Amino acid sequence: MRLGGPIPTTNIDPEAWIAEVRARGYRAAYCPVNHEAPRELVVALAAAAQVADVVIAEVGAWSNPLSVDVAERRRAIEYCQKQLALADEIGARCCVNITGSRGARWDGPHADNLTPQTFDLILATVREIIDAVRPRRTYWTLETMPWMYPDDPESYVRLLDAIDRPACAAHFDPVNWVSSPQQYFATADLVRAGVRALGPRIRSVHVKDITIADRLMVHLDEVRPGLGSFDHATLLRELATLDADLPVMLEHLPTQEEYAEAAAHLRRVAEQVGVGL
Repeated sequence: MRLGGPIPTTNIDPEAWIAEVRARGYRAAYCPVNHEAPRELVVALAAAAQVADVVIAEVGAWSNPLSVDVAERRRAIEYCQKQLALADEIGARCCVNITGSRGARWDGPHADNLTPQTFDLILATVREIIDAVRPRRTYWTLETMPWMYPDDPESYVRLLDAIDRPACAAHFDPVNWVSSPQQYFATADLVRAGVRALGPRIRSVHVKDITIADRLMVHLDEVRPGLGSFDHATLLRELATLDADLPVMLEHLPTQEEYAEAAAHLRRVAEQVGVGL
């Protein structure tokens, strides 16, 4: 496994970017540019990462390709295609997006999100994205989510099998699957089920933490790794059975100080369970 996280960047210089990655002790990094970057910069970033033995974990394609707004949906699909092409050129392990929402908020809940009709629309959309690019070095992946497909290990396997494209793989964010007290108090089981179902299809991982409030109704909140109850020991132990270069990526923290604290927590847990990070 390779730990990584966001690097604050303005003007991207490949050597300075690599220096920032190394300064944090990371061996994986998010792609620091989007598809609008000049090709020579993309080539230079890929070369710098290869020389430094830094894995580019993922290119984000955050958008709503399931939007009920036809124009927004078309823009999102075209953006996903361009980002996937960037991931292939720069040598990222994957390009990642959520499947999308049928509601007003691009990543929000909606009554139509978990329906057979939307499942079929996801199949058509993902195939359209992949078939336009035909990546050879990377994969299109869907981030796990609580209120849209793939909302559990079984639905993820069904999606991958139905999409039926070798270039479609898995992105693993198990905290996003914790949507009930039953799951909250059994995250080890959730992790094992996810790794058992997806195994070598997993191309990148987001690692977070979660807490439950003692007030009605159910309140679940994402927090910094180490401040919640998610079973990171089981997560790291299970992920260690997969690809040795698997990126384990921090996200959603407000400061670099908190990223450093999160990284320290995960390194402590990795040492306790006897796995490399």
